[in-house]
Amino acid sequence: MNQMQTIGIVSKSLGISSRMLRYYEQVGLIESKRMDDYVYRVYDEKTISRLRQIIILRKLRVPVKQIREIFGNSDAVDVIEIFERNISELDEQITALSTVKSILSRLVQELHEKANMHLQLNYLGDNSVFAIVDSISFPKNTIQEEQSMSELNQLNQLNQASEKITKLTDHEVRIINLPPMTIAAFCATGENCEGKAGDAIDQFVKESRLLEIKPDARSFGFDCSEQFQGIGVPSQRYEVWVSIPDEIEVPADFKKFKFDGGLYAAHVLMNWDFEMWRYLAEWVDASSKFDHNVGEQPCFEERLNYFNIIQNETELQLDLLFPIKLKPDAI
Repeated sequence: MNQMQTIGIVSKSLGISSRMLRYYEQVGLIESKRMDDYVYRVYDEKTISRLRQIIILRKLRVPVKQIREIFGNSDAVDVIEIFERNISELDEQITALSTVKSILSRLVQELHEKANMHLQLNYLGDNSVFAIVDSISFPKNTIQEEQSMSELNQLNQLNQASEKITKLTDHEVRIINLPPMTIAAFCATGENCEGKAGDAIDQFVKESRLLEIKPDARSFGFDCSEQFQGIGVPSQRYEVWVSIPDEIEVPADFKKFKFDGGLYAAHVLMNWDFEMWRYLAEWVDASSKFDHNVGEQPCFEERLNYFNIIQNETELQLDLLFPIKLKPDAI
């Protein structure tokens, strides 16, 4: 029998976050299903087996891009070539690290022998040691001193390109004004609290047939832990909202209240890289027109095109909303 398991159960049993599961689904590595009259996404045994393979390959330091190549390729020769490339890179890193370890061990030995003398590092000035260290190469992540001005210019260009990626500009940030709205909210705690809160809201939306009477409903989520643990760290307490008509009643374990709305700086989450939160906050800090307003309003993750997510099962896409207010001299 092909037993189905919910995203929460799979997340807990395999020790992987629900966000990462959704990311693997978005990039095409796995697929989830929806059962009739059942709001939760579920995974079959074949998908769970595939997830175990993905987890093992990631622990073996195989990039997601290469994992997609492996799963999409039935030719063993091509897959062997991918693994052999990784093995070759690992061999280079092992050789380089072994050399580094040997030199540091020699330094420690000399310092122990001369512990009562004035510190000197003559060993590092030895020509043979310099030749060995100069030859060390770490694949893809070595920082080497540039040998010419043209190479230095190329490095500067790369750094500038990287800075543009990690720093948002004014035309990349949208300023939006969330209107006042009536909210149905559900808060969950503990492991996979984001998934549990989202699933509870989605089930309420389906059972109440909310989207038939309010197709423009919007859904927001935010970390409401007592102490924020950092970007990328799983939440301990997470709350999800959906906008509803004033007359709709909510279940006993839900909250219903009026949200006053407010001003937000917005940017679409790209490649499930939650460092985008940091870039958005830095943009606000550098703005001559806006101040952050985090103490008054939460930082939201809005599920874009919510109607299609529920009705047509389209891929999840998030908008990051950072609360802001106009600076007094900008009014």
